[in-house]
Amino acid sequence: MSDMAAAYAADPHGIGSRLREAGPVHQVTMPDGTSVWLVTRYADVHRALADPRLSLSKRNAKPGGYQGFSLPPALDANLLNMDAPDHTRLRRLAGSAFTARRVAELRPALTDAARGLADAVAARLAAEGSADLVADFATPYAVLAISELLGVPAASRGRFREWTAGLLGAEATREGMAAIVREMYAFFTALVADKRANPSGDLLSDLVAARDADDRLGEDELTSLAFLLLFAGYENSANLIAGAAYAVLADERVRAAARGDGIAALVEEVARHESPALLAIRRFPVEDVEIGGAVVPAGETVMLALATANRDPRRFTDPDTVDPGRDDLHRHLSFGQGVHYCIGAPLARLEAEVALTALLDRLPDLCLPDGNPAVWQQSLRVRGLAALPVATGEPARPGHR
Repeated sequence: MSDMAAAYAADPHGIGSRLREAGPVHQVTMPDGTSVWLVTRYADVHRALADPRLSLSKRNAKPGGYQGFSLPPALDANLLNMDAPDHTRLRRLAGSAFTARRVAELRPALTDAARGLADAVAARLAAEGSADLVADFATPYAVLAISELLGVPAASRGRFREWTAGLLGAEATREGMAAIVREMYAFFTALVADKRANPSGDLLSDLVAARDADDRLGEDELTSLAFLLLFAGYENSANLIAGAAYAVLADERVRAAARGDGIAALVEEVARHESPALLAIRRFPVEDVEIGGAVVPAGETVMLALATANRDPRRFTDPDTVDPGRDDLHRHLSFGQGVHYCIGAPLARLEAEVALTALLDRLPDLCLPDGNPAVWQQSLRVRGLAALPVATGEPARPGHR
């Protein structure tokens, strides 16, 4: 990993701020030695996210440029690699599971799951005096939520966190990533085969039926869509939930703001302040494109710094402070913009709101231990806590963060 990449993984907000204030667009080197154009300011990132000239399809990338993960066709034919009309077709198929009505129907089951996990955290605290909200609450809750929606058997969910760390962590190696991709390929192809043989009324069974009966998506598209919904769905939700819990526990003013009807506003503000995705998926101009005063040649790789844009003082007042009372909560870019807006955003919001409500109700005296030993992941791609140790006692005071 280059020095700049390592520094960014360790301190994405600090490095991102310095880059943003130095200029709106920079050519930077990725860990594999390739060069990309990094866009850092809110106005430019906002426009670029919805610019149809910036393609997600690798077919529009120049040879030898940075293209992201190298996946087999059965995992690569997903929404993050597609433009219209294929993107439109697949998004329409999957989107029916993420409408506001369908997501609202999940609230009772999500509430029961969150309360059960919160009670388990309480039991661990009583028995051992400490617990980890990432390992004991946020991750299993997010895995359960997306797995229930897709229909992944409980016995098959244990490797998700290990796969994520191996692919997205700062210490990920090419050999390790290749081994994980092979495991994931075997897992998802077997999962699709099982749903074909034993349909059970879940989203994945519906997608298999659409593939087999109506031929509305190819076999690789089917497997790739299952991979994307599961893999992206649980990781981003787990990071949002843990980040919101940390914000509450680290500052009593934030905790007070989250009471009652304030949970939804807190989740939205934490999505801005600690965007679960540091960078949007890479894009490739189909023609020379001007961004922030720089002309990016066709085929080169553009990376949009969501987390850095979300803390741009040109758009947000006092952007480094968690303020659920700000009047522009929904202006953040964490879920994207335009036709590639995150399909799972309604579910992610609901998961986080339900999870925070359960924690505050079940564990009103939850707090951070002395020394605030929260551990952030070191990654170029995601912003999330690797560990969030908690105890019970006096809540944190302002400034603890």
